[in-house]
Amino acid sequence: MSRTRLTLRRLVATSLAALATAAVGLIATTTPASAATVAGVDVSHWQGSINWTSVRNSGIEFAYIKATEGTSYKDPQFNANYTNSYYAGVIRGAYHFARPNISSGAVQANYLASNGGAWSADSRTLPAALDVEGNPYSGGYCYGLSTTGMRNWIQDFLNTYRSRTGRYAVIYTTTSWWNQCTGSWTGPWGNHPLWIARWSSSPGTLPAGAPFWSFWQYTDSGTVSGISGGVDRNYWNGDRSRLIALANNT
Repeated sequence: MSRTRLTLRRLVATSLAALATAAVGLIATTTPASAATVAGVDVSHWQGSINWTSVRNSGIEFAYIKATEGTSYKDPQFNANYTNSYYAGVIRGAYHFARPNISSGAVQANYLASNGGAWSADSRTLPAALDVEGNPYSGGYCYGLSTTGMRNWIQDFLNTYRSRTGRYAVIYTTTSWWNQCTGSWTGPWGNHPLWIARWSSSPGTLPAGAPFWSFWQYTDSGTVSGISGGVDRNYWNGDRSRLIALANNT
């Protein structure tokens, strides 16, 4: 994803071994290891210009694409990536990098929805993802918020995004961050798909209350035809028909 996230990941590499995976039971299977057969990537402007036809032809079926961060940043490659991936036949969604210490969750959800994170039932548009993880800037790992404050911020974002789009946002996080900064909050997992980051050969322990995962980011250094250099690689926990069902909210 973003360079700031990549820097953070290097700094907390020792803790990533304890990361986990989970997802919403309404949209994923209960046997993730055997069902993780649909390949995907997530990208931002750090990947430069992408040949999405080559990406699709290499077997990549979905992509999450950085749209926004905080309240004022829009990824300069978002428009090209979001459009070109669609026409290449990739099922794609937008993601927002959360900055909980600079505005309310509602403000940032509205910023995302107004800058590429809206949704349409076209079989290729996934609900947008909230990327909430350790703070790569000043202000503390949990953005200076208490566990109650963080829960309230996330709920504010999720409620606003649903009001704007009619969809439950995906949540990208790690088990260690989630359990520490939200106080092992279980509230979202009844409706919101979990996109878990754990760079390992298995998803590992799940965040508190999460029955299983929908998306799993399993490496930050994958290779894909059409993308220069390393890229985050992901799995969807199910087959393509279930991914399309998530896209169409069916």
